[in-house]
Amino acid sequence: MNIQEIQALKGIHPGIFLERELQKRKLAKGPFAISIGEYPQTLGAITKGKRDMNTPLALKIEHELGMEEGFFMILQTYFDIKEIKRKESLKLHPGLKKFRKAIFFGHPV
Repeated sequence: MNIQEIQALKGIHPGIFLERELQKRKLAKGPFAISIGEYPQTLGAITKGKRDMNTPLALKIEHELGMEEGFFMILQTYFDIKEIKRKESLKLHPGLKKFRKAIFFGHPV
């Protein structure tokens, strides 16, 4: 995978890419998970974006799919950066819906 391809994928959860890759190769998640010695539930949680990719699992998946080593961890790192920035921006810009309208408009709610 080259720099342009990684740039295009920056910020997406590695599980989303994995889901698409498995579908493209017509591989079912459950049997694939078992083939690499993982629980199907673990792989399912990752492909739904509910669980982060870890290095040992990434290496197993990359090896099994013939992908470049470290690819999924690069995606995970960029996803983590995006999430940190998103959370920081929420701190800077609190949701105004939490405040009563009366505070801003000077009339009772």
